Amino acid sequence: MNIIKKPSWQIGENEITDEILFHNRRHFLKLGAAAFVSTGMIAQKLSALEKEYRIPLQFSKTAYGEGLELNSFEQASTYNNFYEFSTSKEKPAKMAHTLITSPWDVGFYGECENDTILGVEDILKQVTLEERIYRFRCVEGWSMVVPWIGFPLKKLLDIAKPKSSAKFVAFKTKYDPQMFSDQGRGIFGAIPYPYVEGLRMDEAINELAFVAVGMYGKVLPKQNGAPLRLIVPWKYGFKSIKSIDYVEFTKNEPKNTWQAVNAREYGFYANVNPQVDHPRWSQAKERKLGSFLKTKTLPFNGYEKEVAYMYKDMDLKRYF
Repeated sequence: MNIIKKPSWQIGENEITDEILFHNRRHFLKLGAAAFVSTGMIAQKLSALEKEYRIPLQFSKTAYGEGLELNSFEQASTYNNFYEFSTSKEKPAKMAHTLITSPWDVGFYGECENDTILGVEDILKQVTLEERIYRFRCVEGWSMVVPWIGFPLKKLLDIAKPKSSAKFVAFKTKYDPQMFSDQGRGIFGAIPYPYVEGLRMDEAINELAFVAVGMYGKVLPKQNGAPLRLIVPWKYGFKSIKSIDYVEFTKNEPKNTWQAVNAREYGFYANVNPQVDHPRWSQAKERKLGSFLKTKTLPFNGYEKEVAYMYKDMDLKRYF
């Protein structure tokens, strides 16, 4: 595999747990304080994971990784926020078998020269896959470190050739109540659907913005947002929208789902900021899955050098 020159923001990969270890039941006891489950639930998780065969991917192995201990596959794949299935962290891994990821089309619309609809397989023919290991920080105060496989978000957006009038880009999660059980509940669902997220265009073309199609060497598990999801590592996890099938370039700032649900608690930008607490969760510290101790949260989740310039004239307590 090719070796790509390591930029300053890369995180250590020397502690990646090989996927084969998730077959060892003892590892489920290491999910940590944020993901304690009973012995019976552990067995159910293992059973669900063992039923799903994940296809290995061809990708460029990069030198990401010094400095942090990475989470294991079972930690990253059994503790997920995916409201389309459930508000429970553990249930998506057991419920996501209803998600059909092939065939899967992605539509490009709005302020772009190339309005089009492409299958994921056609998109993948136009990009080169690489591995990036990123910190992942949830606004709820937990975190993990995952080796994602994918390509820069800019490569996806370039397919549509955005116009100069495009100042923002919006993404939507697929809407299909037969695949997503909570969508099928209609007005009684946990949140309004389809799920919407957005970025400013300079954020979207930043070198760190990433589209993931795999993790731990193989295709994404369904509960992690297959077949493709966004990864924006300097923002809280809800910005990293899953199971994308709609991309729209806009002149105006799109309203993301959580902002629409509760604008007092969720803003558009959602940059990781230890100095600005969520009304229900302190952001000063975080607990990494698998750890009993909390650590200090880093500004922009540790990516300040790469992204802070985009917000130098903004009051980050107001634009949260």
